[in-house]
Amino acid sequence: MSPNEAALREPESWSERKEISPPPALEEVREAGVAPPPPAPAATPAFVPKSAMLTLVYIMTGVLLALTQGLGLSFISTNLQQIAGPMDLTQTEATWLMAAYLFPNASLTLLLFKVRAQYGLRNFAEAAIAVYVLVCVGHLWVGDFNSNLAMRFVAGAAAAPISSLAFLYILEPIPPQKKLNVGLCIALTALALPTPVTGLISPSLLDLGDYHALYLVEMGVAMISLALVYLLPLNSVPRAKVISGLDIVSYLFLAVGLGSFAVALTVGRIYWWTDADWLAWLIITGIVSSLIFAVIELNRKTHLVDIRWVTSREILHFTGALLVFRVALSEQSSGAVAFLRNLGMLNEQIAGLYWVMIIGAVISGAICALIMKPGREPMIHAVALLLLAVGAYMDSQSTILTRPEQMYASQLLVSFASGLFLPPALAIGMGAALKRGPSYILSFLIVFLVTQKVGGYLGSALYGTFVTWREQFHSVRLVSDLVSTDPQVAQRLRQLGGAYARVLTDPTQQTTQGAALLVRQVQQQAYALAYNDSFLLTTYLALVALACLLIHVAWRNRVRFTLSRQAAEAA
Repeated sequence: MSPNEAALREPESWSERKEISPPPALEEVREAGVAPPPPAPAATPAFVPKSAMLTLVYIMTGVLLALTQGLGLSFISTNLQQIAGPMDLTQTEATWLMAAYLFPNASLTLLLFKVRAQYGLRNFAEAAIAVYVLVCVGHLWVGDFNSNLAMRFVAGAAAAPISSLAFLYILEPIPPQKKLNVGLCIALTALALPTPVTGLISPSLLDLGDYHALYLVEMGVAMISLALVYLLPLNSVPRAKVISGLDIVSYLFLAVGLGSFAVALTVGRIYWWTDADWLAWLIITGIVSSLIFAVIELNRKTHLVDIRWVTSREILHFTGALLVFRVALSEQSSGAVAFLRNLGMLNEQIAGLYWVMIIGAVISGAICALIMKPGREPMIHAVALLLLAVGAYMDSQSTILTRPEQMYASQLLVSFASGLFLPPALAIGMGAALKRGPSYILSFLIVFLVTQKVGGYLGSALYGTFVTWREQFHSVRLVSDLVSTDPQVAQRLRQLGGAYARVLTDPTQQTTQGAALLVRQVQQQAYALAYNDSFLLTTYLALVALACLLIHVAWRNRVRFTLSRQAAEAA
């Protein structure tokens, strides 16, 4: 191949693309008025190939770590109704256990890279998982609400870096040229497993020992993870003092900001947004803390996060795309599963749907690893958005007689869409960060975490709020059509009241109970219509995102064609 042909050839992998894409010249950066990037940390150690068996062990360790970090939150969110009673808590108090877990968990992962460089990843990993194990042990003796809150807070802090450890263990044995396709697909598939796995194993565990059995399994998985981390070391970069006092100050403001948003989005729908003044103060605290963090970072020479790069057009476009898709994906957890729970179904009845989610995630991850190459991202994203729109539209035809079996096909499409969308998106962002230097990986990690974690809370809050609003609308409309003088309504009241004839002899009491039962049935119908509206909203959101993607691709191709034609004319 001639040098000219080699220069024109499209790179075949992200690692090759990174090598042939030089960073911007320092003069160009100065002319643009942007501070030069901070000095890069020590280079990553050279890749050392591992045997097939050892590669599999490392990957399985990463999968187990992904389960470990996800079980802590999923055990609470998936079994909220079942654990509130044995814990002597109300549903609202049980929700605060989730909020306490999420407050530190939303941001602590961000310190991983600097802690790794200064103290060594092995020490950091062993300490984090050891604390997590101790917290799980403590849950077995803690009984009151305040102590449970404190334990959940510490558990969220200890579990935060474990998701990054899962990424690192899965990527460790994979060759560099395959890390950004095969590695990312495996890692993101593993991180999608905790919620459906929790739904599958929770019924048996609750039967064995109530919520204590959940904590025992959580502790057991964490102890196995601790042993594997001790036996299987990761390559470490040379240690250097990279954490400064201003890093800690800056991070504290970021932690308060993201944590405040996480708590507000978790409990806001329960207390209702306009009924609790402290919710407004919590959101204001998040905004002010985030602004202080941004001001500190904008006036530093060595950034914890490069705010100017994060707010550039390229990264804002990337952030918007990830955020929209993450909110739309809430259709599965906050939409379909919540809809079935509202119909009175428990994890035992939804087990088949959880298996469908797992199968969809695994198959889509495998297919994405096979087809993902530079330049194919728009096509993959278009297919993912189309599948999401079709799956959500199928769910929008649900009724109160819908059962999990009727949602298998639609939820398979939604799970498949999730597995297709995230790996290419993450690869694009990681590639953009690597072009600027290893120090920008932390800035990219901020963007990804905000879109995935905060986007998840936002999606759940939006779905819950939208369903509540539409349920009120449909309830008023349905009740207004029910008139006691209507023969059909009167007959229905007699039928419902007759069900109480064996226990109530007073006809008036029978009528009262029949009317109450009719109101509950109307409310159930209203909720079914409200969830259908939310599924349709997801369909429209996915279609609008698909249209924007196609317009963007067409505009980009037009610009490229114009530039190439001008270059040809100039030649």
